Amino acid sequence: MRAMILAAGKGERMRPLTLHTPKPLIPVAGVPLIEYHLRALARAGIEEVVINHAWLGEKIEAHLGDGERFSVRITYSRESQPLETGGGIFRALPQLGDAPFIVINGDVLTDYDFAALPQTLDGLAHLVLVDNPEHHPEGDFSLQQGQVVMPDATNTLTYSGIALLHPHLFADCFTGAFKLAPLLREAMTQGRVSGEHFTGRWIDIGTPERLAAAQALPLSR
Repeated sequence: MRAMILAAGKGERMRPLTLHTPKPLIPVAGVPLIEYHLRALARAGIEEVVINHAWLGEKIEAHLGDGERFSVRITYSRESQPLETGGGIFRALPQLGDAPFIVINGDVLTDYDFAALPQTLDGLAHLVLVDNPEHHPEGDFSLQQGQVVMPDATNTLTYSGIALLHPHLFADCFTGAFKLAPLLREAMTQGRVSGEHFTGRWIDIGTPERLAAAQALPLSR
């Protein structure tokens, strides 16, 4: 199984930190954020990782190289301008192959065990959902008997930025910038998105305040 780390965003809300450092390289407890993902993927037996980038992407490549020191093989999907989540994944599909692959937002910090993801997919996607954080109290979706559905008023969860996706999810897509969420919502209407509720550590490092909260956590590499 292969994995893709989404690392093409400019990190506007993290300025001035991201003026000269791409957000995935911002250190948390002395370790660049993206390195936590690479080590966790290696522990789960993932050997091939695709990383997309746009803003300051050359610094990401210079720091991570071919991935050998993280026990993975890294290839890069270079974007002249950010293509959003969906467009970035679509561009990288030739590097990801024909089988389901893991996708991870590069700006989350988590202790999720990627080995816990399903080895096969009956549908088009499997999403990892978390409790709604303070900055996103309304949530994204609901989970009903292992299926992810459009949110109801009484039971919502937040998409963690971790998923297992089948390339067929992008069958009707075209090159360009577009978001992943509409594709997931359409697949949900077909009953083709499964999910799980993860209750471990998860922080969206989207603002300096959340970065500060992450810095205060006891973290292992």
